[in-house]
Amino acid sequence: MLKFNKTAKALAAVAAISALALTGCGRSEPSGGGATTAAGFAKDATIGVALPQKTSENWVLAEGLFNDGLTSAGFKPSVQFANGGVSEQQNQISSMITNGAKVIIVGAIDGAQLGTQLQQAKDAGAVIIAYDRLLLNTANVDYYVAYDNYKVGQLQGQALLDGMKAKKAAGPYNVELFAGSPDDANAKVFFDGAMNVLQPKIDDGTLVVVSGQKTFEQAVTQGWKAENAQKRMDTLLAGNYTSTELDGVLSPNDTLARAVITSVKAAGKPIPTVTGQDSEVESVKSIMAGEQYSTINKDTTALVKHSIQMVQDLQAGKTPEINDPTSYNNGTKVVPAFLLVPQIVTKANAAQQYANDKILGPLTK
Repeated sequence: MLKFNKTAKALAAVAAISALALTGCGRSEPSGGGATTAAGFAKDATIGVALPQKTSENWVLAEGLFNDGLTSAGFKPSVQFANGGVSEQQNQISSMITNGAKVIIVGAIDGAQLGTQLQQAKDAGAVIIAYDRLLLNTANVDYYVAYDNYKVGQLQGQALLDGMKAKKAAGPYNVELFAGSPDDANAKVFFDGAMNVLQPKIDDGTLVVVSGQKTFEQAVTQGWKAENAQKRMDTLLAGNYTSTELDGVLSPNDTLARAVITSVKAAGKPIPTVTGQDSEVESVKSIMAGEQYSTINKDTTALVKHSIQMVQDLQAGKTPEINDPTSYNNGTKVVPAFLLVPQIVTKANAAQQYANDKILGPLTK
């Protein structure tokens, strides 16, 4: 269930990325079109961007930002979505290698199933940047750029507690837990961050998971699909809440949050405190209407902007900036990372958070 109307947001954001692209280190042009610089690679090199399925507004926004930002920086972008699944993404990355991509930015559908293609990319001399989702069980990934996803989970867990307390001063609170898709490396990171906050409250009886479904494996939502979350919520409500009040739902993103709310409404029950992530337009509207309690602001513009800066640094023969060299072990190596800081958004601070956002800002007035 994808509702997308961020075209204007993308256009506004491109200007910022284009401005950054034009601030690259000044060097004399090499003789001959496309000649490699002494330090890095050609200024007009092909840059591959392999994106997953279009499961959220932010992925769709990223497509336009990468195309326009890389073009403005002088590169030849090859930005592709793998809506057909993992095998399509594998083929797309192989094609990028064949076409001579010097850097391949990968937002993986399943970060553990690209080992062969990543080996091919390294054999061809390409640099691999994991975008938003960590690439797993491979030595053939050079950098990781993302928001601090464990912090995202912690913010969601705290928001759930805060939202329920605002409605009812003292517990116990009846809650249910949702997680993202098990093939997305971020999903368990979000869940673990949230449980870092929530598990002590479960242990002391402040929170009661009425269904008993407390583990990541029990909470997952295959494919991040709204229909899967809604179906599970329907089942949870029918089996556990015929005469019991539901106080809160941990939802890992906005699409699933809206699916949970749809299910609750259909059951004729009061809307509980529901968390989210991604600042999707429909969810910001829902927050301002007093339905969804919170989201997480992870500005896609900033994430794409830093990714393009990494490419520019590599082209100039520089080491890209990182701020976390030790935390992200993918099972084979520790991947140097640059992490951006996520921000919690509720109705109380939405106007401040989106003050400079041409799409979301007006929704908070």
